[in-house]
Amino acid sequence: MEDEPPPPSQGVSAKALEATLLSALKMLDVGKWPIFSLCSPEEIKLIRQACVFGSAGNEVLYATENDEVFVLGMNCSGCLGTGDMQSTIEPRRLDSLCGKKIACLSYGSGPHVVLATEEGEVYTWGHNAYSQLGNGTTNHGFIPCQVSTNLVNKKVIEVACGSHHSMVLTSDGEVYTWGYNNSGQVGSGSTANQPIPRRVTSCLQNKIVVNIACGQMCSMAVVENGEVYVWGYNGNGQLGLGSSGNQPTPCRIAALQGIRVQRVACGYAHTLVLTDEGQIYAWGANSYGQLGTGNKSNQSYPTTVIVDKDRVVEIAACHSAHTSAAKTQSGQVYMWGQCRGQSVTFPHLTHFACTDDVFACFATPAVMWRLLSVEPDDHLTVAQSLKKEFDNPETADLKFLVDGKYIHVHKVLLKIRCEHFRSILNNDDEIIEMSEFSYPVYRAFLEYLYTDNIRLPPEDAIGLLDLATLYRENRLKKLCQQTIKQGICEENAIALLSAAVKYEAQDLEEFCFRFCINHLTVVTQTQGFADMDHDLLKNFISKASRVGAFRN
Repeated sequence: MEDEPPPPSQGVSAKALEATLLSALKMLDVGKWPIFSLCSPEEIKLIRQACVFGSAGNEVLYATENDEVFVLGMNCSGCLGTGDMQSTIEPRRLDSLCGKKIACLSYGSGPHVVLATEEGEVYTWGHNAYSQLGNGTTNHGFIPCQVSTNLVNKKVIEVACGSHHSMVLTSDGEVYTWGYNNSGQVGSGSTANQPIPRRVTSCLQNKIVVNIACGQMCSMAVVENGEVYVWGYNGNGQLGLGSSGNQPTPCRIAALQGIRVQRVACGYAHTLVLTDEGQIYAWGANSYGQLGTGNKSNQSYPTTVIVDKDRVVEIAACHSAHTSAAKTQSGQVYMWGQCRGQSVTFPHLTHFACTDDVFACFATPAVMWRLLSVEPDDHLTVAQSLKKEFDNPETADLKFLVDGKYIHVHKVLLKIRCEHFRSILNNDDEIIEMSEFSYPVYRAFLEYLYTDNIRLPPEDAIGLLDLATLYRENRLKKLCQQTIKQGICEENAIALLSAAVKYEAQDLEEFCFRFCINHLTVVTQTQGFADMDHDLLKNFISKASRVGAFRN
């Protein structure tokens, strides 16, 4: 025997309802990335974090509200971490990462993936021809494996990937790199590939780093006093040092002396920084206008980018694209560089609400420049707050007693929402007994006043229809009829028809009658038909005859 659902008197706790409401607020708008068309609407509703990556935006990793991790796509070089190289159009779960809360994620061109958990653990998988997974080998990694060498007792708080090298930032401000090093991008002072994580020292030895980023073959670090240090490939001037020579160890950008930088973002071969005053500086490759300077000339020195007159609060770029984006304090989003094949040389105002949408709709490939996460939002709208307070004894000032059970409500809301209560409620009322309607019906009615919706089976909706008729609640009558239409079946069709006739709901009556005619053989064999009121039966047969229901 199946377990019965809890009786209505238990209701839904305020905390549970609030959690549901907050969960509804926390949904990612991922539909702009084509690969999510492979996911069902039900799957998309559960997504709380996501990253689209790969050479054509053909791979994606996402985490759900239950901290389950799924992947789908082409699976180049085993970058989905499923243990094989099979592509999949169905989401596949990564059991090894389920339950681990993801803090940040980055990816390379192979692609390879570097992920850090909220506990500060680092996992890598995918392409590994240049040791970019940090496990000491050059074998591709088909499943996520933790990177522990030299990171034991270190909490990683940020990760970044270049084309084939990797970099992480620890909570104590240290930077570790590994992987491809043909241009000095791991900052070791040589050009030998680095198979395991090693701390970047040199002039960063005594500095506390607060932000990191990677271009295709270069690396950047912002330290706590706002200085920017760079190393690696510099053929397009992407290091901002005023030259085009590669740099095998970190070097401070002297041209930014006196400017406090907060964030750095790297494109394929260009760099953006955001200062504490909300200004953008850019340098490096500019063949698509990605520096936003109004021309297509490369710049080896930091150059000011004019984005309206508003303060900029976010910059965006990723090493797989030649696209730049920024968001201002007033919420306006600008884009420039390579945008759907066009070269946009000045920051262009978009209709987007976030920089992520720029990369979904205009970058080539359509990837994500960061792990896209739902930000906690504890603010409830007025409507959501009212829903939360229904049947809350802690704030209620009135109780209805129905069938021996209490329903806790608020007088002022009832007066505002219902003409019936406006005329009958008194300030000294504390308990009102109700015997005209059943508990499920009256509870559904009171909840409707808080939520504008009804939740009850079609048979009970008949009683609520009676109440709505009595209280002259026309919108509620329509909702009841809609519920009845959606829940009609052969067994309850006659009962619903009878209710429609009783409450003079002509549209519903016609609907129920048509249903009975279309299922006449089964309906006439039900108990409801056998117990049918004589006058109703007479009218039913007469009407059915007129529409030819009994013809051979």
